[in-house]
Amino acid sequence: MRLDFSAERILAIVAHPDDAELLCAGTLARARSEGAAIAVCVLCQGDKGQPRDAIDELATLRSEEMRAAAELLQAELHCGGVPDSMLADDAETRKLVIEVLRRFRPSLLLAHSPEDYHTDHRSASALAETCSWLCASRGQAAEGLPLEQPPEVWWMDTVGMQQFAPDLYVDISPFASLKQQMLSCHRSQIARSGDADFAPLSELLHHQMHARGLQSGVEAAEAYRVHHSFKRTRAW
Repeated sequence: MRLDFSAERILAIVAHPDDAELLCAGTLARARSEGAAIAVCVLCQGDKGQPRDAIDELATLRSEEMRAAAELLQAELHCGGVPDSMLADDAETRKLVIEVLRRFRPSLLLAHSPEDYHTDHRSASALAETCSWLCASRGQAAEGLPLEQPPEVWWMDTVGMQQFAPDLYVDISPFASLKQQMLSCHRSQIARSGDADFAPLSELLHHQMHARGLQSGVEAAEAYRVHHSFKRTRAW
């Protein structure tokens, strides 16, 4: 079986400016090459990810970094602007996410796993799950027309592959170098590679995509789990 993304509109909802690079950029790049429309919604500012030598106006720098990465991917970019560690599944943020969904109108939504390690990732997951349903509800007061049907939802791999058993793997072998180029845009976070409270991102990205590739018989892959929920699962 080969997935065909050619007629899809794919939106990744992630917490931080470098999350898409780590977890789904290869899938988005492959989908775009097949003719899909792609977009990334980054909900948090990235303002708390300070390296040992603190950076003034870090949120502004990280915004520049994620825009540079999005340009490499040729993806539409949406920003939530929520401070790091303050993301919550509340009414205000639901409205923001619903409006992004109604503007882009995805057929497939990529979102953080509910079991991922970071509190912002888990909040982003809850928001994506809730809003994937509400965006199609005529009773929800938000800008934009309701979607004709809720988008399908795939949970992305967790950072470090912990507590995640994939349902499917997407072969991203031709786009592995693009993932790494996109990650290199995030210089502020690569500078944290030696910090005890962080992980060396370049090595993490490399090991994860090649480990998932080894599991699925290709050079590099990204792993997903289908959200088996009414109206948000479909046949391929």
